[in-house]
Amino acid sequence: MTGAETALAVCYGVFAGILAVNAWYLRRSRRPAPPLPDVPPLVSVLVPARNEEDNLAHLLPTILEQDYPNFEVVVFDDASDDRTWDVLGAFADPRLVRLRGTGPPAGWLGKVHALHQASRRARGEVLLFLDADVLLADAGALTRLVRRFRGLAHPAVMTGIPRLEGGGRLVVSLIPFVIFAYLPLPLSVRSRIAHLSGMNGQCWMIDRREYERFQPHLVHRADVLEDIRIGRYLKAHGVVPHYLDLQDEVRVRMYRSLPDAWRGLRKNTYPFVGETVWSFGIIYVCYVVLFVLTPLAAPWSVLAWYGLKVGSDRLARMPLWISLLAPVSLALGAALQLDSAMAHWSGRAQWKGRTVVRRLIDTAGGPPS
Repeated sequence: MTGAETALAVCYGVFAGILAVNAWYLRRSRRPAPPLPDVPPLVSVLVPARNEEDNLAHLLPTILEQDYPNFEVVVFDDASDDRTWDVLGAFADPRLVRLRGTGPPAGWLGKVHALHQASRRARGEVLLFLDADVLLADAGALTRLVRRFRGLAHPAVMTGIPRLEGGGRLVVSLIPFVIFAYLPLPLSVRSRIAHLSGMNGQCWMIDRREYERFQPHLVHRADVLEDIRIGRYLKAHGVVPHYLDLQDEVRVRMYRSLPDAWRGLRKNTYPFVGETVWSFGIIYVCYVVLFVLTPLAAPWSVLAWYGLKVGSDRLARMPLWISLLAPVSLALGAALQLDSAMAHWSGRAQWKGRTVVRRLIDTAGGPPS
């Protein structure tokens, strides 16, 4: 084996080790949680909505049917130009609070502004943030989420991997692949290094007093990757994100098709991969060498690809055909990263009719005064 092949084997071995540790950690995260108190805390479920008429028609029934005895739902309609507001009005439930905006003010991104406004209206002791394309798995999901949140060492944020459904999973499956093979989750909890942490904005829960103390959406009001930055920001200030397996509680219908997934992930991929042109370039070259070009020099590397992708797909409960097409997914990942970078460099990155402008914020900065 040449020196280059040895280096490749070491890299794949490190990724396999991280994947194995994460599998153990996620399985351990399913241990029994403490029961609810006699008077369960009021939970505010906060949902941002821009042109989400279809998703809300699926999401809201799964929330309103919950057997948890004390919750409200606050949905902020971010200047939708479809039937989102009408869909909200069709649910005659006193636990549903409808808010409507005219679009984010200067210096804000739409989703972040919507959640900030919803949080100001919320009355709950505990805040649960959900994307509009989320579904709660069954009537007991909210109860289990609150119990699991109470079982964490506080101050804490609970977040995690939901069950990923819908179209475009050839590229969507790369999300858990990156998380499970690159980020050692136990270390992200125990380490003081903020950049070893993060959060999934599709689903996260926090005590209201911690949220109000640090005002994460206000601090990260113009950040495309607000969930990752908020997770690091809160970690830097002692509120530790715990990344758990939430697939039995939360499902996500992210995209309808591969083109839809491509457009959605284009806005986030470049800022996720690199915070500068140089860091993106280095990480991108490493990815292409490890997961696209290696068969030219080391045909055995395809087995390493399959081992890592199959492992992460099993943890994410992806269908078998997604795992069998691992080389296709990895090649699409390289193309997506480059396309996202070019879209951001040229100012063409858009989502739901709005141009996305990337802005990075110091995660170690203090809360607003």
